[in-house]
Amino acid sequence: MHQQIMPAGVTPCAGQLADMTRDMRPAMDAGNNDRLASIPNKKQTSVFGEDIMKHWLIGLLLLIGPSAFAQQAVPTIGFDSIPNPLRLPPNLYFGEVSGVSVNSKGHVFVLSRGNTTGPAYAAAATQLLEFDAKGAFVREIGKNLYAWSFGHTVKVDPADNIWVTDKGSDMVIKFDPEGRVVMVFGRKQEASDEETGPVKHPKPPLPAEDGRFRQVTDVAWDKAGNTFISDGYINSRVAKVDKNGNWLKSWGDRGKEPGQFNTPHSIATDAKGNVYVADRGNRRIQVFDGDGKFLRQFRIEVPVPPDAKPAIGRIPDEAMISGGTFAPGSPWSLCITPPPNQVLYSSDAWPGRIYKLSLEGKVLGMLGQSGKQLKQFGWIHAMACPSENVIYAAELLNWRVQKLILKP
Repeated sequence: MHQQIMPAGVTPCAGQLADMTRDMRPAMDAGNNDRLASIPNKKQTSVFGEDIMKHWLIGLLLLIGPSAFAQQAVPTIGFDSIPNPLRLPPNLYFGEVSGVSVNSKGHVFVLSRGNTTGPAYAAAATQLLEFDAKGAFVREIGKNLYAWSFGHTVKVDPADNIWVTDKGSDMVIKFDPEGRVVMVFGRKQEASDEETGPVKHPKPPLPAEDGRFRQVTDVAWDKAGNTFISDGYINSRVAKVDKNGNWLKSWGDRGKEPGQFNTPHSIATDAKGNVYVADRGNRRIQVFDGDGKFLRQFRIEVPVPPDAKPAIGRIPDEAMISGGTFAPGSPWSLCITPPPNQVLYSSDAWPGRIYKLSLEGKVLGMLGQSGKQLKQFGWIHAMACPSENVIYAAELLNWRVQKLILKP
């Protein structure tokens, strides 16, 4: 029997209550059958069983109380979007913006799938750009770098080193604050190899290898300088390396159980060193300690407005939603604000919202919708939250970064 796992302090919503009731019905029926064995009348048995079910449901609702449905009544957070927060020089353009991060000086680093060169298909598409705290362009970092293929995220660590994950080359690159490469993880396929080409997606995936990635997605750090790497679209795990780059361990594989993943797409850490993984294909956020011990998981269950529109294509149908990626609340990107009062932000593709959560998983508020105007979003792929009320949102479909000022 599959059991719904709820985080501490978070009560189930109406849909989850229905799932719990359905999951527990066989066990209840089994218990009822023992008690009803002495009753010869089938009609009496049926009525008695239904009566027990009704009393059980009433007792459950009284036990949980009105707060069981409070998670659906999520407040909308007011916010503004600053026009033109990042100013590009002439003849330099963003492509799909897959990553954004902010350093200790307020400089903004953007990973864009722009400046593409090569054939129409499978061309390299990674460009790392830096802007100052006022949004003025500073420089491009790593122009024509060997690892550039199909950029996924950029993150700045507490020492202002700049890290990039590249999904196409299966590599993670660490730059120092001056923009020099100081460490690399993974290895790009050799151009001369006969079988070099896009990575295959066998089901089930082949076993993961230490030190190598397959469509790597994101990075995060703890206070000791350990790096946690989410890997990825094919591998389904989190890797841990120490501050010197030594491979320590990895955990997870493909699946739906706690500690398993289906596209660990984004990763973040809190001040205690706990690791939060956006398990996008499974529509959930999983939380682990720094050694990979499973702590809890939670889903974002907020109703979709009846007038919601998709950012592109048709409204997701049941099949698309069951796949996880386009399910309402399915986490595409995560960011955690600085201490002492940390909160978690998560974004989805449909209906295109940002959610503010406690670290325990309670939804505290939400903002935004799909679209092309300011304050609307086209697939937020990454976020940076240097403070609780400032968010930088990197969008794939709208080729931009929005700077959001929240007014809770």
